[in-house]
Formats: sequence, C-alpha cells, structure tokens
Amino acid sequence: MGTLLLILTTLPGCVHRIEVHPVPSHPASNSIPRSLQVGISSLTIQGADHMPGITLLEWRTPDLSRATMEYIRNRGTFASVSEGPADLVMKVTARLSMIARGPYVYHVRLQADMGTATEPIKSYDVQRSATGSSARWITASDRDPIEAALQLALEDLLTNIESDRSLYLVKEPVRSSTP
Repeated sequence: MGTLLLILTTLPGCVHRIEVHPVPSHPASNSIPRSLQVGISSLTIQGADHMPGITLLEWRTPDLSRATMEYIRNRGTFASVSEGPADLVMKVTARLSMIARGPYVYHVRLQADMGTATEPIKSYDVQRSATGSSARWITASDRDPIEAALQLALEDLLTNIESDRSLYLVKEPVRSSTP
C-alpha cells in the first residue's frame, strides 16, 4: 500500500489540453463592412489547476486566436477576419481563472483594444463565467465550461462593438503598400 501511494504521489499530473469551438448564438445585429486583424497579446491562466497534485489545464494562445477568429467570422460582424493587415485591428488580452468551491467556476475575461494600425479607437472589457463539474476527471470537464464562458464573453464583446458601429465606419482604412 505504501509503495502504491508513493507511486501515485510522484507521477506527473494529467494535463487537460483545451481546444474550444465557440459558436455564435445569433448573427451580427449590425455588420461592419471593414476587414479585421485579430491579435491575442496574452492569455493567462489562474486558479485551482495550478496547485500541487491538481490536474493541469493547458490552453494555448494559438487555440484562443483560432477560436476568436472563427467566432467573429461565423457571427458576420466584419467583412473579413484574419491575422494579417486589415482596415481595423483588435488586440485582445485574455484571462481564464478558476474557482473551486463545490463545482468549478470558470471565468473568462477579454480586454480588447480596437483601432486602426496606427490609431486607437475604443477599448472593451468583458467577463463571463460558466459552471463546470465538481470533479475534473476528463478534458471535457474543463473544455465545456471554458468554451461556454468564452462564447458568452465573445458575444458580449461583439455586441458592444456592433453597438459602436459608427466609430468603425469613420476611420480611414489601412492602405496596402503594393499598388
């Protein structure tokens, strides 16, 4: 019994590698006929998964970037969405935090700065939460509530941007350097 306990306490923890696919609940209320460049400047993770002996959660910035661009494309807020040069630029800082009191609660906070390549226009700060299970046995027990919280946060963010549509129609588009 002592040997089994020693083996179990020295094994590295399981890692839940998260890949999310948030889907818009409805199309854009006000589309913006401009191209959008999306950049994720940082993704930080805080909470219960970083304590010793707790299953580690791994959610990478490239997955958040892909998920954010897919969401915006599917919602139809902008004429096009990419990581390359565009009329407008959205720089996003994201934070995932977890609280473990009974069921795990996952909080996603998105801070987004909108502007052109050279001039800021407006900043947004949204935070949404989703409740998970009380045990994190499988990847889905982390992925599903993270995806739900991200979907809600993106919905709030895009709703706010769509409400400010007139701000994004006034600025001059970024011009390509090639003729």
